[in-house]
Amino acid sequence: MYRPVSRRDISPRVFQALQNLDVDSLSECTEEEIRAVMPCLARMSLIGPLDQSPECALSRRMVFKILSGRETVNSIVGLLSIDFHALEVDVKKEQTLRQKLGNQTEDSALIQSLSHSYALEFEKSDPTRRLRLFLSELLTLMAQSKEMKPETTFKSSELLDQEIYFDEVADVLCVALAELTILLPIAEVAEALLRTLHGPSFICRIVANMPDTFNEVCQSLISNGERYEEESFLGRARLETLRSLCRMCPNQMLMIRLKCVEMCRMPALAVLLSLDYASCQKMMKIEKDTQLGDVVPFISGLLLGGDANVRTWFSLFIRNGQKRHDRATALQTLREELLRSLQSLVQMAVDEPLPDRCAVDASALLRLYCALKGIAGMKLYDEEGLLLLQLITCRPPPTEAGLRFVALGLCMLMACPSLIALPDQEQRGFQWVKWLVREESYFEKSPASSSGKCMETARSSFGEMLLLMAIHFHSGQLSAVCDLVCSTLGMRLLLRPASTARMKVAFTQDIFPEQVVTSHAVRVPVTPGLNADVAGFLPVHCIYQLLKSRAFSKYRVPIKTWVYRQLCESRPPLHPLLPSLVEVYVSSILTLAPPKNNQNQSGPTGSVDLGHDPISEEEIRIVFANSFSKNVCRASTDVQEYSVTAQLLLLYYALLYEDTRLTQVKNYMIAGINVKSYSQSFFANLPIRYLISQAEKEQHLYAGLFSPLLRLLATHFPQLCLVEDWMYETSDNRLSSLCSPHGSVPSCSSQTVIQAFTDLVGCPAPAMLLMQKLLAMPSKSLWQIAHTFISQFRSILGEAVPRQVQEMYRQVWLKLNSILPRQLWVMTANAVRLQLSLEDCPPPTLTQDHLTFDPLHVLRCDPRVFRCPPAMQIVLYMLKAWLGASRTHLSRHLLDKPLCGPVAAQGPGNLAGVTSDSEREELKMALIAAQESSVVQIVLELCLQTDEDEASDQRLSELREIQSIVCSFLHQLFIADPNLVKLVHFQGYPSALLPLTTQGIPSMHICLDFLPELLAQPIIGDLAKQLFAVDLISHLSLQYALPRSFNVARLAVNTLSTLLSVLPSNGRTEIYLPALPALVRIATAFPPLVDDIVSFLVQLGRVCLSQSCLHGSYDHRIVSSLLRQLDQEMVLDEEEHKEEEESVPVKVKEEVVALPQDDCPMEVDIKKEREEGELEEGELPDAKMNNVLSNSTAPVDRIQSDNKTVKSFDFATSNDLSVPFTPTQIRQLFKLLPESSLMGAEVSRTFSQLCNKAILHKKIY
Repeated sequence: MYRPVSRRDISPRVFQALQNLDVDSLSECTEEEIRAVMPCLARMSLIGPLDQSPECALSRRMVFKILSGRETVNSIVGLLSIDFHALEVDVKKEQTLRQKLGNQTEDSALIQSLSHSYALEFEKSDPTRRLRLFLSELLTLMAQSKEMKPETTFKSSELLDQEIYFDEVADVLCVALAELTILLPIAEVAEALLRTLHGPSFICRIVANMPDTFNEVCQSLISNGERYEEESFLGRARLETLRSLCRMCPNQMLMIRLKCVEMCRMPALAVLLSLDYASCQKMMKIEKDTQLGDVVPFISGLLLGGDANVRTWFSLFIRNGQKRHDRATALQTLREELLRSLQSLVQMAVDEPLPDRCAVDASALLRLYCALKGIAGMKLYDEEGLLLLQLITCRPPPTEAGLRFVALGLCMLMACPSLIALPDQEQRGFQWVKWLVREESYFEKSPASSSGKCMETARSSFGEMLLLMAIHFHSGQLSAVCDLVCSTLGMRLLLRPASTARMKVAFTQDIFPEQVVTSHAVRVPVTPGLNADVAGFLPVHCIYQLLKSRAFSKYRVPIKTWVYRQLCESRPPLHPLLPSLVEVYVSSILTLAPPKNNQNQSGPTGSVDLGHDPISEEEIRIVFANSFSKNVCRASTDVQEYSVTAQLLLLYYALLYEDTRLTQVKNYMIAGINVKSYSQSFFANLPIRYLISQAEKEQHLYAGLFSPLLRLLATHFPQLCLVEDWMYETSDNRLSSLCSPHGSVPSCSSQTVIQAFTDLVGCPAPAMLLMQKLLAMPSKSLWQIAHTFISQFRSILGEAVPRQVQEMYRQVWLKLNSILPRQLWVMTANAVRLQLSLEDCPPPTLTQDHLTFDPLHVLRCDPRVFRCPPAMQIVLYMLKAWLGASRTHLSRHLLDKPLCGPVAAQGPGNLAGVTSDSEREELKMALIAAQESSVVQIVLELCLQTDEDEASDQRLSELREIQSIVCSFLHQLFIADPNLVKLVHFQGYPSALLPLTTQGIPSMHICLDFLPELLAQPIIGDLAKQLFAVDLISHLSLQYALPRSFNVARLAVNTLSTLLSVLPSNGRTEIYLPALPALVRIATAFPPLVDDIVSFLVQLGRVCLSQSCLHGSYDHRIVSSLLRQLDQEMVLDEEEHKEEEESVPVKVKEEVVALPQDDCPMEVDIKKEREEGELEEGELPDAKMNNVLSNSTAPVDRIQSDNKTVKSFDFATSNDLSVPFTPTQIRQLFKLLPESSLMGAEVSRTFSQLCNKAILHKKIY
């Protein structure tokens, strides 16, 4: 209990007047009220003011008037008249002495000797002696307060405990603190005085005379307080002191309470201050409508706020308070006040409905009791439980506040089952719930002031909460019931199965049987304008749970119309439950349901059937009717405008329906069920691309729908999810804003489009202005002239048409492509079709089916497209899109027509003899590969240079751009399907395109994986594949000089060497003549392979020379032509060699000149000698080479023109075909080769080029 002290509360009026220096208010106060602040007033009268204004002089005279006639003022003036400087010196000595000797008082600088007790000495002494006596006692208390000892009772002090001396001691205390502020910190003094009997009163006197220290003292007391102050003597003293201070200054109560919460200290003070503040407000008649002021919201905020530390701190205070049986605790006081509020509310609702103004207070009170019990763990008294049940089951007002009160009451019965623990209590609670279900019309009697949309939403929310609770109980989802209760109450509670078992039985058997739930739910009206901002429990929650539990299917309750209407009524931002509603609805449609007649299975009535009816195509078309239709009159009021949200949801429904149906087609066929499917023509007329772009721009409005919708779209319509589309969307808005700076909406007609494109060569300005206007038009307006605009495609293909016109045409085409792309592709394909000369038999108009079955229709277009880069970009874009559509169509066909049961090996419907799904999949992949490889071969041939391209620089420039566009297109195809790269290169294509493909297609490095396999192809008829592989390897080696490329190149050289010994003479000519330039490229890329290539060339040269000896006839004209070409190259090489010789030092030059003219040192020998250390970098062979050459005496005769016998060195007879040879042997061999045969001439020229390349790379490396 709080200790009994004499209460000397300071009048709030006096404190406020002194705080505001309101002398007029002070003059109106009584003498008893003024007595507490006399030290402050006396000090004010003695200090000379700085302000010399008349107002200050008048206030000063009024202070003198207040003090006049009061005898106690003389004693206070005497205290203020002493020598405080000398006293300050003695206080400092006293403090120093106490630090040395501790708390012993034998030696003191303030008082030397005492002949009487402190109290008697204080009474007999003069002011100076009194001040010294008090300071000695105060310093002793301050020293003792710093000792860390638990306080069990107050400190005994003869001087401070005497109530008769209270006023005199208080005056001395106030004067000392005012004059010795530095030596006596007020926070420490207050902490020391707490331990005395009259400590709270002394502290209030101090603060009353020094109003500016109020916050400092309060904050110090709170920060030094305990977390739970009622458990100790000192905590209770601190609590009483702070309450007294707050009673002295009521307007600071809430601020002090806030400090307690911020520091998580003294919760009892926070509660008592709340009650005191409510009492003050009630006395001042400020709060007329509430019973407890802000006590209920404050305590609710502590328990339900977001700060977990505060919640834990206050919850522990509640738990600890229950353990104490002291009736004077703050918790007990709080519960008594709450109980009185409950009683007053119950009395109001005894004979009539609860008043609307009290329904809000009752709702707040219910939430507070739920929080106290569920979060803080407070146990309810029997009286409290009875009153709560009476309050819950009273008749609520038919208003929005009443509905909220009813919802909270129902959830409180679930959260606090102890309220209905007894049979009579349980019966009363269940009767009340039944009354709520039975009397739905009661809440429709709302007054006019409460009627409207908010009331309808609240009534719907409560009804749906009842339905949801019944649905969750039927499905046994206790966690869902718990979530429902927690979301209604706004707090996290734990419901145990045992505590809700009786409520579950009541809901599932007495109140809401399952059949009643389903029949009632389907009659609930849809929520108009449903979006994420509509809060509460809605009909969509109930329908979702019933669909999820398959209750509608069980009782054959049709739900299609309700779902369709609710989807149509959706608005942005998207309600998070609508995508889930679509998913469970589709699942309920396509999941096989039990037979309709389970008891009679003898006939077809016992067959398996599907669940609900799907939404028809016509119903979905109605929602999209106003999107881009030309036939809809915008001024018509009969056509309803549907939001983009509704269109996106129905699109998601249709795509999800088809996706689910295709995965279960086989099951339907086995069961003999004909399932409705949505046709491709139906999807073709939906603005899918436009809708997905709108969702992508505003993903914050469609957060739960965009991702699953995009996944389904990428699966079933990959042609609408190309990378180019997303890249265009980022620049479309910026381009539109630039084209229409003033925000105007331009318009255009078909006739204007035709006139603008009449003369693009002579006057392109009208067309450019028109297309700039088209780029600024809204999508719906632009699509109205799409057909006319696309019909002018051929007019931009002329060579004289400005490039800017073509680029702007492409920009407009891309904007049209973001609306209805598939219809646009069909228009474009028909507009650029190749015009045949047969006028009597025009080609049929292409449709989406034609282009899906055969995407190559796109390439059967005007040849001018292939030399117009913007048009080529459009055509290749359409080609890529239709390839994806064709691939998806084939996969869909396999899913839509599965094999069921045994299949005949061959029959009328199975001409290919397919008997398994794997074979069908192989045929599908083969067809796709054939289509795509054909596309690759065709577009590659478009890159070949023609005679017309060579005749014009413009055509040549356009060809380069076309090649770049084609390479980018092929790169995308190759990285999408690496197997396509292998197939195309196994088929082969013109070798003239290899430099283009290897340099222009980044993904060509994939070829390194399968080139060994291509080289190993069997030799049947010709060697074209091996030759193509070697050529490709050489170009890849130049482009990707990697270790892997090096291994493949070495394999190619080894393969050529191997074939040399097995090929016939005509086969050698067929492969080695075209392959020799490839060897030069390989040696250029990889100099370490020069030795192997030279070895191969030596072997090839010896074979050629031997063959010429055996077969003396060869074509002299070819050889002579090759020799002349070789001689020209040798002359150029000699000139370059002479220039290099001029830069060589003179000594080296003389040695080189001494060499025979025909014998040039080979780079292979130079390289070898340099590697062995015999030659330095840049140095030529020395005289040792000359000796080798001079010692070579073997006669070598040239081949005569009349085909005489060739005398060769010993190459033909030598069995050693390995390298290295001597330099002389190599040079003599390659002097004979040019005249031996066509092959020999090519080998010799290749060797010469190889030497030059090797020298160059030797310098580089």
